[in-house]
Amino acid sequence: MKLTLQELADLTGGKIVRSGAVSEFGNMGALDEAEQTDVSFLGNEKYHQDYLKTGAGVVLIPQGIVSGPCPSDKVALVEVENPSLAFAQVVKHFVSVGRDFIPGIADGAIVADDVIFDHTKVSIKAGAIIESGVVIGDGTEVGTGSVIGIGVKIGDDCLVHSNATVREQCVLGDRVILQPGCVIGSDGYGYELIDGKHEKVDQVGVVVLENDVEIGANTTIDRARFGKTVIGEGSKIDNLVQIAHNVRIGKHCLVVAQSGMAGSSSLGNYVTLAAQAGVGGHIKVHDRAVLTAQTGALKDLKGDMVYKGMPARPLREEQKKLAHIARLPKLAQEVKNLRARLDQIESQDATQ
Repeated sequence: MKLTLQELADLTGGKIVRSGAVSEFGNMGALDEAEQTDVSFLGNEKYHQDYLKTGAGVVLIPQGIVSGPCPSDKVALVEVENPSLAFAQVVKHFVSVGRDFIPGIADGAIVADDVIFDHTKVSIKAGAIIESGVVIGDGTEVGTGSVIGIGVKIGDDCLVHSNATVREQCVLGDRVILQPGCVIGSDGYGYELIDGKHEKVDQVGVVVLENDVEIGANTTIDRARFGKTVIGEGSKIDNLVQIAHNVRIGKHCLVVAQSGMAGSSSLGNYVTLAAQAGVGGHIKVHDRAVLTAQTGALKDLKGDMVYKGMPARPLREEQKKLAHIARLPKLAQEVKNLRARLDQIESQDATQ
């Protein structure tokens, strides 16, 4: 469904500051790729040159920027408080319009006789397998090739993409999104060395994903050894993340690609783990802490701080350390020069 310029402004809570050559928009695109019927946005100053040259039909811009250089007068401009967030609303509009929700069980799906759900309000795609004792809420879609294990409970309006797996007894709240290939409830990594052999320790707990959680593609979240592995309300887990058994993640956390959390570690609320960050076993990271890329938490970390390095240190402290390390080659050369000068002096003294 296309948007007029006024509908776009209403959707984003923006203000039209300039009309362009096109009055309706049917798609979205990046500044350097967008065409005349596309909506784009300027969310970062480093893309300002792309903004000036864009071929988009309309650009969502931050407040006040219209007083400076602007793109061609063919480009309409809508001023919004947060261009990135406003663009996300546009994306959601076009994607939700384009997505067909077809309730019912598609040919080729396998659904146990005792699964509890409303056939008129749930969509199960071809090749999906729903095992015994499952409960599925209204508005939920289970994608092609997905497997929902025995006794799983899934809330309302969830989206389980293709080839995702939710193992036995795990619980999904409302509006949970599972991207393709993720595994919820795989066994925790637990072994005991007995008589020279690694014997598997049974993992009998579950995983609980609270409301509005999203899990990225090929991410794995292990079931608890006993009890629960919990991902708190509103938290977003990126692709290729490993969450171990008995981990507890608070509300509205961000865990970015290739990060990992070892067994029984925990995050408070609003914590961010940037790409390839790691949290050691039984470590606690408190509310609103940020671990920058490739940071490793090997001891409990206070909240409301930014950390960097391995092991994690407060950002300023680690930056000073790195600055000193960067000076080492120069210092080494200075020491070498002083050593040569000293040798020269000692040689002159010896000949006198």
